[in-house]
Amino acid sequence: MSNTSNAAPDNDEIDLGAMLGTLLDNKWLILAITGLFMLCSVAYALLATPIYEADALVQVEQKVPDLPGLSALSQTLGASNSEATTEIALITSRTVIGHAVDDLKLDVVAQPQHFPLFGNGVARRYRNAHPGELASPWFGMNGYDWGGAQLELQQIDLRSDLLGKPLTLVAGDKDAYSLLDDQGQPLLQGTVGKLANGHGVSMLVSNLRANSGTRFDVQRNRALTTINALQQAIKASEQGKDSGIIGLSYDNASPTMAADLLNQVCLWYVRQNVEWNAAEAAKSLEFVQEQLPKVRAETDRAQAALNAFQIKAHSVDITMQTKSLLDQSVTIEGSIQQLQMQKADIDRRFTSDHPAYKALMQQISDMQAQKAAVDKQVGDLPDTQQQLLKLTRDVEVSNQTYTGLVSQEQQLDIARAGKVGNVHIVDKAAVDVTHPVKPKRAIVSIGGTLLGLFLSVCIVLVRQMLNRGVEDPAVIEQLGLPVYASIPISNAERTAMSDGRHRRGDGKASLLAVNEPTDLATEAIRSLRTSLHFARLEAKNNVLMISGASPEAGKTFVSSNLAAMIAQAGQRVLLIDGDMRKGTLHKVMGGPHEGGLSELIAGSIELTAAIRPVSSVPNLHYIAGGKVPPNPSELLMNARFTHLLEQLMPMYDLVIIDTPPILAVTDAAIIGHLAGTSLLVVRFGLNQAREIALAKQRFVQNGVDIKGAIFNAVEKRSSGYYSYGYYEYKAAR
Repeated sequence: MSNTSNAAPDNDEIDLGAMLGTLLDNKWLILAITGLFMLCSVAYALLATPIYEADALVQVEQKVPDLPGLSALSQTLGASNSEATTEIALITSRTVIGHAVDDLKLDVVAQPQHFPLFGNGVARRYRNAHPGELASPWFGMNGYDWGGAQLELQQIDLRSDLLGKPLTLVAGDKDAYSLLDDQGQPLLQGTVGKLANGHGVSMLVSNLRANSGTRFDVQRNRALTTINALQQAIKASEQGKDSGIIGLSYDNASPTMAADLLNQVCLWYVRQNVEWNAAEAAKSLEFVQEQLPKVRAETDRAQAALNAFQIKAHSVDITMQTKSLLDQSVTIEGSIQQLQMQKADIDRRFTSDHPAYKALMQQISDMQAQKAAVDKQVGDLPDTQQQLLKLTRDVEVSNQTYTGLVSQEQQLDIARAGKVGNVHIVDKAAVDVTHPVKPKRAIVSIGGTLLGLFLSVCIVLVRQMLNRGVEDPAVIEQLGLPVYASIPISNAERTAMSDGRHRRGDGKASLLAVNEPTDLATEAIRSLRTSLHFARLEAKNNVLMISGASPEAGKTFVSSNLAAMIAQAGQRVLLIDGDMRKGTLHKVMGGPHEGGLSELIAGSIELTAAIRPVSSVPNLHYIAGGKVPPNPSELLMNARFTHLLEQLMPMYDLVIIDTPPILAVTDAAIIGHLAGTSLLVVRFGLNQAREIALAKQRFVQNGVDIKGAIFNAVEKRSSGYYSYGYYEYKAAR
């Protein structure tokens, strides 16, 4: 036999058939996990607190300019007609939301405690089915609300160190209550409708409906904390580009509270807009009223100068050419006058680096250039016509400016007095209580089920990847170990192990080969018996060593049942428990652990006292492991052990030694030197290929020739190996 150990070739390709087979083999685990997720998701969808959405619409109109010509300036700057971008920031500002928080007292939270997981759903269903009634406690747990409990606080003032901390209000008898801090220490005791004080806390409860002992969570947050949370929760967006329509939405478990909050936000936003517009109109009105006397005086001065010139010049008329230049000059000069007034107003609002200021100065510069061009043409006129044109232009420009200011004064006075803003509530807040936005029951149920299916498949595949145990005898044979038999896992043996029947203390053996002669595993052991008959023809003696690479491989199961099977065939068989450390052969055979191999080697007992017969199987005897010695390996290396085997071999047709795993201790290598045949038990799905190769190498290094392997506890797979031809075949009853 070659001493070279070749591992199974690696294959990086994905075997879809093997993957599907793995999923089919674990179908019950997948179904269990998927079913659990489905039940949890359905329960959550039914019991979770529904969340309702309130929505409202607000329209933002373009602001009317305070002074003539500002709309032209806005167009020059490329300003958008919609002011929604700015208004969205204003509607969710701390000022607006802060007023709503104060009006609705949203910084105070008072709600009853519910039983974990399903208590909230139970209470909600009771309230819907029995409005205005109070539910009786379930199972005597009156500390929780089971439906109908209610607490309303008219006033609560806390010390600064208690702000933001959860307090507990406990309902008592006859409208009494007590308030506890976050450590469970009492703060005050009071009665509904009366102001209570204690430990720096004052509270007025206006309404309390609950069973005695019901606990309520009470918390007063800092105003800024509540405002910041609501700023994140309230969603505002423009409905269509440059539409000027702002949509508001807010989600909350209480549809009434959600609608009230949005309505208060909208009302305070409109009120703020009106106040700001009125204040701005008042400032502009003040500016216009300051300019009116000056413009009036300028108009009177220009008119007097024109009259004086006409008297002196004896009513000189303006020619057609002069009339044309006059119209142009009046238009340009009037525009310059308006721009100068705008400049005076903008100087109060912006710096010289602001785009609006720069655009205004550019317009003034352009008008000044146009005025210079007209003045050049005027210079070509006769002196009389020039003087008449100048005086007439001053009069008309002053009159236009004065008339415009008077009109603007009237408009601004109306705007200030009327308190009309440029925002309007289109739709007040409304909530569709028949369709909560959360949870979406169908999506949650289907999503939870699919998540469970996905996770269960991942668990199965990952576990399969991490479990590199051998599941195909071809892998063992590639390592240079012929597989003598593949023993399928026995349901009867598994049941016996779970019931503890394989560890009997009544002196009776618990052997599958005896109790279940038609079991598939028993048939496989019969096949092993036949294979060993031919394998031992060239063996140096009749000693058979059965070992394993690691614990839990099933060495004792194979050794005991193989010994029983061979004894049933008429041969005298002795089974020795060579594992003096953790041997369990005595539990299978039904006898004590003491008085076994360790005492025999030490010479403390006689051979006849150590050999025990198996009553249920004639021709079968066994030797237990004995008391655990401090030096098992040294005992096996003692010459007395060799002499013992030489003494036993003539007495029996076959001596089977069940040894410890080779990778754990060296006992199996020592015993292997004395055995004529050595076999290695490999457990399906437990022992890895490299582990088997290392065990074989360990035996080879110690001069022990492993004849072959026994593939134990083979499980049925949808794709892969299953006992290669062991089928249930027995007579029908």
